[in-house]
Order: sequence, then structure tokens, then C-alpha cells
Amino acid sequence: MAKVLIVDDSATMRSLVANALKRDPDIEVVGAVGDPLAAREAIKELNPDVVTLDIEMPKMDGLSFLDKIMRLRPMPVIMISTLTQRGAEASIRALELGAFDCVGKPGPGVAALDAFSGLPAIVKAASRSRTRVRSDAPRKVATAPENFHANGRVVCIGSSTGGVEALLDVLSVFPKNCPPTLIVQHMPENFTRSFAARLNQACAAEVAEAYEGAPLRDGQIWLAPGGVAHLEIASPGRNPRCRIVAGEPVSGHKPSVDVLFRSAVPFGTNAIGAILTGMGRDGASGLLAMRQAGASTIGQNEATSLIYGMPKAAQELGAVETQLPLHTIGEGILARCRPHTRSVTACLRHA
Repeated sequence: MAKVLIVDDSATMRSLVANALKRDPDIEVVGAVGDPLAAREAIKELNPDVVTLDIEMPKMDGLSFLDKIMRLRPMPVIMISTLTQRGAEASIRALELGAFDCVGKPGPGVAALDAFSGLPAIVKAASRSRTRVRSDAPRKVATAPENFHANGRVVCIGSSTGGVEALLDVLSVFPKNCPPTLIVQHMPENFTRSFAARLNQACAAEVAEAYEGAPLRDGQIWLAPGGVAHLEIASPGRNPRCRIVAGEPVSGHKPSVDVLFRSAVPFGTNAIGAILTGMGRDGASGLLAMRQAGASTIGQNEATSLIYGMPKAAQELGAVETQLPLHTIGEGILARCRPHTRSVTACLRHA
């Protein structure tokens, strides 16, 4: 049984969250309070397994309270955020501070029964997750390209819950001339633009939200737009580019990691796939297709995954060539992109 404390200054929102959670027999709502000061006492008294926390509240904003929780009493916290640009930026910051996940508030016209329909699964996953240990040590960012020369391989990365911190860790070692890289991170619409900007600040390479026709080139990392379409690699001749594809969710998601990985299959040995922390199975079958085509494939190991769901599914399917702890995945990808194998350009030239 997962015990949950709800923290939100809106009585209506507290009711919506509580009603969504009470529909699941494996969840017990042990309390609901209206501000962080009351929440502090409730956490001491009720000892919840999970806290849901509104980002914008009186007396102390949610980010400040989250920072205190993760410093003084680390526990799974799910942020409740508005689906706006301001809300997205705050959500990205919350995930960096150690929040388990962020969930968008329902917009106008959303039926009460549909509000937070996916929240119970997130709460149960959070209750089973590893407690994050907060580190204030700054990440080392690679800046000098002298020791790395890309061989033209294309890199595809998929992640979900816990992916914000994981991707920051992986990409922080990528140099300015890193291999062309495409990423699918499960996020709501509007959130990925803020996340791309945050990654761009933290990485030596250029990071941006992908768009139709965006070129794959050294030093460029493309992040799939959240919630609106799938990201694929199009490879006409010698000029691989991004393709933004509308359609229904695949493996329960849009964008889908499976879709990105399958689009890399034609590159064969000139592609690398990496699957990181996340709930569910998205990416497992696509990574298997990549491996069967000759690509190098990497899975994050259980010990360093916030949620060992997607990497586990890929491992059990036989899709993972090598399992690595998070702090070595970035270097592991770069090691496979050094010029001892044929490049994408060479592969296309001789195809």
C-alpha cells in the first residue's frame, strides 16, 4: 500500500488528486494540506511514502519546499504543474532538484474522471523507486574536442522517468564535436523546449528541439518535441535529417522511443542505441531491431536507474549488448564513436 500526502493550495485540486488516487486500491491518501508549512508537520506525523506537491503555492513555493525535502528528508515527490511555459521551466528545475516526476494539471474542459488518470501508476512506481541522494557537486562539462574525433555514427537515446538527471549526466561528457544525437524523453507538450534549453546550457554541444528537416551533424543534439509527434531519422542519400511524424501513440507514447530506434535500423552498424531509466517498455523492441541490424546497444543498469522499467524490458528481450552504470554511459557512447569503424556517410556512399 502506497501512502500519499497531497500538498496543494487549491481545495478543488486537492479533491481531484485525491479522487484519482482513491480509485486505486493499492493507494491510501493519508492527508491533504494547503501549504508547505502544514506539509512539513504532516510529513513528520503521517510518514507518507510519496508526496504530490503543487509548484505554485503561498507561504513557500513548491520548488523551495522540494529543495528542503530533498536535502533534509529525501523521498519521492511528484510535482503538479500547469502546462505553460512558466510551468515547464519550473518543472524542469524540480526534476533537477530530485522530483520523481511532474504531472500536468488538467486544462479547461477536461472531465473530472479523466483528470490525473495516469497519476496512480506514477505514485505506485514512485513508492517503489530508489531514494535519490542529493549531490550539489557541479557536473563536469566537456569543452575541448582535441581528444575526440567522430566517426560519423548516429546516436539514438531513449528515456522517461528519471531521464532529466540521467540525460544531463550522459550529455555532460559529450564534447563540442560530439556525434549527431537524437533523443526521445517522455514529456508533455511545451516541456521539451524548456528541457532542450536547459541541456544546451549544461552541455558543450548544441542542443535544441528537433524540427522537420533538421540536419544530423557533428556537435548537434536533437530532442523530440513532447506530446505532439514522433521523431524519426530520414536518410536521403548522404544527408540524414530529422523527420517529425504525426500519428497515434506507439508503445503508449508520442513521441515514442520505439519509433526513433526503428528509424535507425537502416544505419546498421553505423548507429548506437542507448535506453535509460523509465517506466514501461517503450524502446525495448526498437532497440532489439537496432541490435539485430548490427548497431551497438547500451542499457542503463538496475543499480543506477531511478525506474528499472524500460532498460529491464530491453535487457529481457535481448536488445541490450552492454549494460552500464549511468556515470559511464556517456563515455561508453563516445568510445563507440571513435574512428575505428565506418561512418554513416561511408555506409550511405557504398549502399
